[in-house]
Parts: sequence; C-alpha cells; structure tokens
Amino acid sequence: MTIDFSKHPDGLVPAIVQDANTKCVLMLGYMNHEAITKTKETQKVTFFSRSKNRLWTKGEESGHILNLIDMVLDCDRDALLIKVLPKGPTCHKGDDTCWGESNTPSYGFLNALEEVIADRKNNPSDNSYVASLFIKGINKIAQKVGEEAVETVIEAKDTNSDLFLNESADLLFHFMILLQAKGHTFADVVRILEDRKKG
Repeated sequence: MTIDFSKHPDGLVPAIVQDANTKCVLMLGYMNHEAITKTKETQKVTFFSRSKNRLWTKGEESGHILNLIDMVLDCDRDALLIKVLPKGPTCHKGDDTCWGESNTPSYGFLNALEEVIADRKNNPSDNSYVASLFIKGINKIAQKVGEEAVETVIEAKDTNSDLFLNESADLLFHFMILLQAKGHTFADVVRILEDRKKG
C-alpha cells in the first residue's frame, strides 16, 4: 500500500472510518505514516491528532476503541478507508457516529419496503392489498407465503428466469408481511444468520 503523501502538504491523509458489519460511516480522521504503522502493529486505529499534535489511538481514554479489520487506499492513493469493529460509540459526544446517526445495518430498498408494509399495517386503507392481508389475519398471511413458496419451487424447476425471479420477489414480499404480522423485522432474521456464521 503506497500512499501518496505528497498531495497533502501537512503529511496527513484523510481516513474515513466505516463499520465493517453495518457499513455505516463512523468518523473522519487523519493519519500520517507513523499512525498507519501503529494501527497495523496494534490492530487498533490510531490517528494523528491535529489538536493534540501527536499520535492518538481512538479510545485511549474512553475505552471506545476501533478494532482494525481492513485498510484500503483509494484510486488516487491519497485517502484511506478504514474498516473496523467499534467497541462502544465512536463520537466523543457519545453518539454511534460523528454525524449523530445510529450505527445500525441498512438494507436499502428492503428497509423502505418494510416501512411501507408497517404503514399499511398501522394505517389500513380499503384499497390496500397489504392492509387486506393484515385484516384477514395470520392464517391468511402464512397461507400466502406457502403458496408463493410452492410457486417459486415450481418455477425453479423450469428454465424461465423471468418467471422464477418474479415468484421469488412475491415470496420475499409476502415473507416480509409475515414477519411484520409476527412482530419481527428483516433485521431479526439477518441477526440469526450472522450468529450462525460465527458458529
């Protein structure tokens, strides 16, 4: 990893810190050659503090350290992406991130879809298919998941990818409705999968 320090007159390169699991950006710091070397040696992220004018290992006072997972250089070789597993909040104000955001996983569109499903459950309308399923109850929702699962299996045995993917989407959609009906979220299932991976 050859960093081009010449692009930064002060010899400090920006280091973006990201949670290796959630992918949330936690903070921005600056590193010189010595900070990078110490980070690699200790596996705890160390910066060069511009205010203290010295090396500073994150969490050296609070105990909220950043355990190094990976360190990658950008295409211009003048900025770092530091992937970590944080121990405790990252921001000195006690927040998970320096932007005041919660360090929780995001599944992009699936999170947005989950919010729509929850809204249909909590604010039903007569013309909503999802709301109608919630009104009919858990047995009907579970039945729909079973039907979609069978249809997905049938299409899996065929060669029409379009039909297979559409049935897969229907299955996932109805499964997410079932999760909501049971008081759970997509993240609850992911946590179990993550725990199984550790075992």
